[in-house]
Amino acid sequence: MSIPANKPRMIMFDYGHTLLAELGFDALRGMEAVMKYVTSNPLNLTAGQVNEFVGGLYVDISAKTKPVDLEINNIGLTRLAYEYHRLEFSLSYQELEQVWWDVSAPGAYLPHVRDMLTFLREDGVRTGIISNMSYSDTSMKARISEFFPEHSFEFIMVSSDYLLRKPARLLFETALRKANLPAEDVWFCGDSIIADIPGAASAGIFPVWYEDLTMRNEFATLPGIIPEADHLHIHDWLELIDALREYEIGGIRQ
Repeated sequence: MSIPANKPRMIMFDYGHTLLAELGFDALRGMEAVMKYVTSNPLNLTAGQVNEFVGGLYVDISAKTKPVDLEINNIGLTRLAYEYHRLEFSLSYQELEQVWWDVSAPGAYLPHVRDMLTFLREDGVRTGIISNMSYSDTSMKARISEFFPEHSFEFIMVSSDYLLRKPARLLFETALRKANLPAEDVWFCGDSIIADIPGAASAGIFPVWYEDLTMRNEFATLPGIIPEADHLHIHDWLELIDALREYEIGGIRQ
């Protein structure tokens, strides 16, 4: 697939397994960290019992919401679970979410992601994030700031704050309005051939399918299935840099 004739003025990104990987997910480990902040536990519940309840609640609700591209709000879900069990904590629900996420799913850099973001900054390409995420934008912004302190994304959209999940076209169209750019001036990079590629294409945004081969993500790729929409398929962020450099011909940037 050849890249569009016009250089993008902005590139938006997915989060998980696109900007950062999340390795070694362990929900129980996260709940054990959360339970350290319990101030009242009248039912004498263990972290394992609370974790099992929260996990079951998430599965039950997501079975209804995900098929229709609706998102769960994690703080609302965990608040329901904690208050149902009469648990009280010394931290706010927002702080508890951050503790749980940081411990249960620590982030890890994908190869050359920081090189790519440095190139975009120096090249004057604007950036933003649209992520399918049950966590709050506060938690997401904290993680992005931790891993990319040198980079400033113009906005970070998480589906928990917008009700809808990718591939919902309205999410991408809202991002375009936030950026105040036409679709033809924007690219979207993501790893999911279900959510990212068709979602971006539905809004007229050029999709870039990032398929990292060093940290396989079983939730993003499906054997033998290729996105139907026209897209650029890359396996390393250096390839995105190379694609953008194609706009430089004879020292004149298109």
